[in-house]
Amino acid sequence: MSPTTDRLHFTGDDEADRLLVEDPLALLIGFVLDQQVTLQKAFSGPLELKRRLGGLDAGRIAAMDPMELEEIFARKPALHRFPRNMAARTRELCAAVVADYAGDARRVWSDAKDGADLKRRLSSLPGFGEMKVRTLAAVLGKRLGVQPPGWEQVAPAHMSLGDVDSPETLAEYQAAKRAMKAEMRAAERG
Repeated sequence: MSPTTDRLHFTGDDEADRLLVEDPLALLIGFVLDQQVTLQKAFSGPLELKRRLGGLDAGRIAAMDPMELEEIFARKPALHRFPRNMAARTRELCAAVVADYAGDARRVWSDAKDGADLKRRLSSLPGFGEMKVRTLAAVLGKRLGVQPPGWEQVAPAHMSLGDVDSPETLAEYQAAKRAMKAEMRAAERG
């Protein structure tokens, strides 16, 4: 299963976008960070974390002192607007990768037998709810060539990050997401 692209157009930074394809742990960390910050900020985080640590290694991150990792996340510019929480979630993610996949993040999806197994594996990761699971399945299937039988049933039918293949489609995706959120807010106000 080789990637169908050499970068994911999520950040606007070529090095950060390439890292998301080259390092499965970077992709998982980006998804963990993708909440309450811009998409660009979330998916740029793995590259900055790699720079601050000198590399991304699930075992090393899982074994780090929580306060030390928190300090690394909080260092200016902070990796996330909630550095304490995201440092803890990243550490939990890495601990799960170590415990369940011998530290090899790629095995989360490369060992999946089918779409249901892929969904189960992604759902078991700390910080991965239904929407993240479905979105990551779309990215894996549509952008990275990870297509176990039935993966399409896990991926969303609507436009998602899995459909982003250029800066232009990223802008389309973000505009559609803003419009959807506005509709939801309007419906709530009723």
